[in-house]
Amino acid sequence: MSLMCKVQVTLNNINEKKAQTVRKALEPDNVNFPENLTLKVENIDNKLVFNFQSQGSMKKLIATVDEVLEHIQVSLKVIE
Repeated sequence: MSLMCKVQVTLNNINEKKAQTVRKALEPDNVNFPENLTLKVENIDNKLVFNFQSQGSMKKLIATVDEVLEHIQVSLKVIE
């Protein structure tokens, strides 16, 4: 039996320019994404929504969410 888990992270009150910068900063990380793990990023109004989905290892999911959040934080600090 394989466990399916979904995690959604939302950045509120982010303007379009910052949202695009964050998305571009994350693009290189999406090339070799871990197996059985997906990330979909959407701009919805003034929000940037990250949808993670994992089938299997929760450790990989947690580590990936943590890494993406670190990269988001760094990219936002750089553009401020």
